[in-house]
Amino acid sequence: MDRQRLDKWLWYARVVRTRSSAAALVEAGHVRVNGERTRTPSRPVHSGDVITIAFDQVVRVLKVVGFAERRGSPAAARALFADLSQTRG
Repeated sequence: MDRQRLDKWLWYARVVRTRSSAAALVEAGHVRVNGERTRTPSRPVHSGDVITIAFDQVVRVLKVVGFAERRGSPAAARALFADLSQTRG
C-alpha cells in the first residue's frame, strides 16, 4: 500500500475517534497536507507527507510513515506516524 484516504489514515492513526469525525475535521479546513489546506477527506496521503492538524488549542504535526488496513491498537497506530509537533517543556 503506497497511499490511503486522508480521513481513513487519520482514523487508523487514532488522531480522532471516528472516521466521520476525521471527515468533518478535514471538511472544516483544520487539516493541511504538506502545508496546503485541504477540505477533501478522500485526498490521498503518501508516505513522507506531513499532516498538520489544528484542534482547539493544540496543533499536531505528523509525518506519515506507514499505513494500515484496519484500525488497530494504540501501539499499532503510533507506528503509522512520526510526531513532529513542538513539545513544551
